[in-house]
Amino acid sequence: MQNNEGIKVSLIVAIYKSENFLDKLIISIINQTHHNLEIILVDDGSPDGSGKICDNYAEEDNRIIVLHKPNGGTCEARNRGMEMATGEYLMIIDGDDWLALDCVEYLLNVAIQTGSDMALSDKLFTTRDQVQTTNDFIELWSAEEAAAKIIYPHMRIGPWNKIYKTTMLRESNITFSVPWSGEGLYFTAMAAQHSNHVGVGHKKVYNYRLNNVESGLTKHNVVIGINALNNIKYIGETLVIRTPKLVNAVNWHIWKNYNFLLKLIVATNSKNKYSNEYKECLKKSRTMLPSVLVKSEVSFKEKLRMIYMGAFPVFYAKRSIRNLNRGLEKDKTE
Repeated sequence: MQNNEGIKVSLIVAIYKSENFLDKLIISIINQTHHNLEIILVDDGSPDGSGKICDNYAEEDNRIIVLHKPNGGTCEARNRGMEMATGEYLMIIDGDDWLALDCVEYLLNVAIQTGSDMALSDKLFTTRDQVQTTNDFIELWSAEEAAAKIIYPHMRIGPWNKIYKTTMLRESNITFSVPWSGEGLYFTAMAAQHSNHVGVGHKKVYNYRLNNVESGLTKHNVVIGINALNNIKYIGETLVIRTPKLVNAVNWHIWKNYNFLLKLIVATNSKNKYSNEYKECLKKSRTMLPSVLVKSEVSFKEKLRMIYMGAFPVFYAKRSIRNLNRGLEKDKTE
């Protein structure tokens, strides 16, 4: 890797009820092989000891800036951190995850080597998978290709595991100020579309936690499902690059979100409470299927799964819930 030590990278972490994970996260940040960092820890009114933990580390490392603010949600916290950032590049990190020690160095090198406004790895470690990829190489994706792969998604859609040129985000007015759940998908899809192109590596350098019982991933919340559906529809309405490739990606994701919402309604046994939404999910799962099946750029295996899902949506939802619960039971404790 080339020496990019002269380039400052701002790392933004929104923190809420993260005291059980913060030491692992912050230690992984301060020990990065790329040292020129601005570490912005945003304590979003956390009622536990998270704020104090952040302050303690700030006393030991002058690269750390701690912002304590009243609770306003992850989006607002990230936006405040982005406003404070002075680095040429920035990264968004979740408060319960952690970084491989070469994470910043690796992603920054991909961005610089490819001359990209945005860079990412399409692979990551999880608490269920700590095996490194065996074949890493660097690719250059067009803005359209990157946005399509993110929208489908053919990778994790969160804003983390990626690095962004700060000026690109600011000049394009890309923030987390969207009114619905799914803000990470909106942010990354918009950033990809506004980038000159996107550098892509395949090495795992980000650790994504799947065993936080407080995260949205492990909780069934119908409102989140409704909001996520509204968000992907909004992404479709505000596409910067409006091509058949991206429109088809959006339509596939809308169809998938109807099935996701159906799963949440089934998981919470709230069919009566959300009867209109339940009926719409069943209808859209079937009526949208022929078009998205033909036009979507997904694997043959995924298309077989789509047919199964469209034919037996409720049965598939129940099966997905069981699989999620089994995965949580087997998850490692990190």
